[in-house]
Amino acid sequence: MGENRKYDREFKLEAVRLATEGGRKVPEAASNLGIHENLLRTWIKKYLEDKENAFPGKGKLKPDEAEMIRLRRRLKDAEEERDILKKAVAIFSKASKRNTSS
Repeated sequence: MGENRKYDREFKLEAVRLATEGGRKVPEAASNLGIHENLLRTWIKKYLEDKENAFPGKGKLKPDEAEMIRLRRRLKDAEEERDILKKAVAIFSKASKRNTSS
């Protein structure tokens, strides 16, 4: 039990199913699966919070998290474009003042 094993989504879903639908108590189900009961309780909590997107897998994001990252990137790009345009306006307005004063 002291190992730092990785469990795939299917294993976690089956473990949660066994603990919640199988009429077993969490300690018994965890023991049968060879995992610590606190780990199983964590999986159950995550599953109950968001059944559709529970355990997305390594490197995968929940849809709302992926959308948030996408929107942050778009905001950053828009802010950079705004800053470039501000500099361009400043440069052209200086050039325009020089041309009108001559």
